[in-house]
Amino acid sequence: MRRSAGATVISFTPSAPLDEFTVLGEASDGVEAVERAAALDPDVILMDLRMPGGGGVDAIRALTRAGARAKVLVLTTYDTDSDTLPAIEAGATGYLLKDAPRDELFTAVRAAAQGRTVLSPAVASRLVSAVRAPRTPGNEPLSAREREVLALVAKGTSNRDIARELFISEATVKTHLTHLYAKLAVKDRAAAVATAYERGILG
Repeated sequence: MRRSAGATVISFTPSAPLDEFTVLGEASDGVEAVERAAALDPDVILMDLRMPGGGGVDAIRALTRAGARAKVLVLTTYDTDSDTLPAIEAGATGYLLKDAPRDELFTAVRAAAQGRTVLSPAVASRLVSAVRAPRTPGNEPLSAREREVLALVAKGTSNRDIARELFISEATVKTHLTHLYAKLAVKDRAAAVATAYERGILG
């Protein structure tokens, strides 16, 4: 199983002690991952978070909305709060970093196939801290994608052009804007940009 950017869809055979994993296919971006999952009906999907043509979190949300049977195991190099929380909230079953040992990865795939949550120690610690931390309007961290959208908004980019730039739909852009407005406790694009510069979110 590869660990480069993209997604891998896997079939799992619990009764087979050896060669129990079958790689059914691979996808180079989030949109393709959703399409491959629908066509191949895998047991587990190894999903990276940052890919061209739609990020991993958007793909996880799409799979969740579609009622996909596959369990999603995030396998990425990113372990910040702005990456882990959205992925788990979107419906990911587990979250591992790409430097995880081979045996740990295989164990995680088996666990994910059985519906059990698997988190790397670093990610588990972050999630516990995030749950314990008080959340009030205006102090929640922006996700990586929300920061990307905000940076483009600051350049005066329209929703249509933001969608084209990030390979997502305009509806998704609007959703990200709604979320970042709530997190920054603002009501419009101008206030969001001003607040972001004030807090150092935008350099």
